[in-house]
Amino acid sequence: MTITPPALSVFETTESEVRSYCRGWPAVFDRAQGSHITDEDGHTYLDFFAGAGSLNYGHNNPVLKRALIDYIERDGITHGLDMATSAKRAFLESFQNVILRPRDLPYKVMFPGPTGTNAVESALKLARKVKNRESVVSFTNAFHGMSLGSLAVTGNAFKRAGAGIPLVHGTPMPFDHYFDDKVPDFLWFERLLEDRGSGLNKPAAVIVETIQGEGGINVARPEWLRALSDLCHRHDMLLIVDDIQMGCGRTGPFFSFEEAGIVPDIVTVSKSISGYGLPMSLCLFRPELDVWEPGEHNGTFRGNNPAFVTAAAALNTYWADGQMEKQTLARGEQVEQALVGICSESAGGGAEFRGRGLVWGIEFHDKPRATAVCRRAFELGLLLETSGPESEVVKLLPALTTTPEELDEGLRTLDRAVRDTACVPAGV
Repeated sequence: MTITPPALSVFETTESEVRSYCRGWPAVFDRAQGSHITDEDGHTYLDFFAGAGSLNYGHNNPVLKRALIDYIERDGITHGLDMATSAKRAFLESFQNVILRPRDLPYKVMFPGPTGTNAVESALKLARKVKNRESVVSFTNAFHGMSLGSLAVTGNAFKRAGAGIPLVHGTPMPFDHYFDDKVPDFLWFERLLEDRGSGLNKPAAVIVETIQGEGGINVARPEWLRALSDLCHRHDMLLIVDDIQMGCGRTGPFFSFEEAGIVPDIVTVSKSISGYGLPMSLCLFRPELDVWEPGEHNGTFRGNNPAFVTAAAALNTYWADGQMEKQTLARGEQVEQALVGICSESAGGGAEFRGRGLVWGIEFHDKPRATAVCRRAFELGLLLETSGPESEVVKLLPALTTTPEELDEGLRTLDRAVRDTACVPAGV
């Protein structure tokens, strides 16, 4: 009997091999609302990935959707380059009044382009322009984007190799806990800075994530971040905090660096700043650093006005009264309590967890097991992804608006996925 193989889908015949998330989640998704996403066959999944942190307020948030529909229906400006528009003004006023002023942050706001790596590129360019130096220090396991400047300060060897050319003017230093607390913080870094024979060109800036998302949910201690800020100040280096995934409330406060009590010189923001998954990014910096010439850094899609509309609605709805931070921290405690049992009982002690707010990771000693857990979770109706240099960490990024009941459901599913993979052979 001749068996005719199923026809390849248009995704396989037409789309590039570079696609990735669809390989782990073999479904064709069609609708989404809140913390749930449904495929075209009617199967509904609980989403603990939230667009890699771009959907902090859930899918098709009704408040943001209403603001967007009203704006489109009145023929509001869609594409505006960097022209002044009513939508941009409303966003800037909300951002200033709801976010910057209450935190006594004097930042100027730059719209560098639609993506996070646009924001990082602009931050690196600005730091080099201000200090008239080329070198930028980054950290082990960092991830800052896929364009060349961002890759030069990214740690992942696989992603760096995709550049195809040498990645220069970036110097890696050990992130917090890299030596398991056996070496004093910044011992190597400061020794190189002070030694005129070290060969380290004096950096223009240091770029850091307070929690490394793609790097494996590596959480920097507040005291480590304060010491880094002090080091930068003493050695005349600018401090850039990449808050693209951990900002917009992911860790509790709107900015992830607030807990440490530091004020970075430059901050990059993207992902959930639009609130609706629309492309948008910001580069924030101290006013005295605003040395750009008009048009010196530009881009066609800086003025995504529909994103301004949903961003303003998100700020005014979720951040004006201070309740979102409290809710996120409470939800984080709920997740943490569940992970204690999952790692000690279901994983048989073969895993550890870490995180803050609503970003958590479970690192498995048997590294391939993380991928197996995510695969089994998908079969059970839960979307999860891995992170870390060897995909050894199961990453949890539920929407900030996820209800306690939805969190419980997802954590029970995760627990079952961990239990179901207990006997999976290594590497499977």
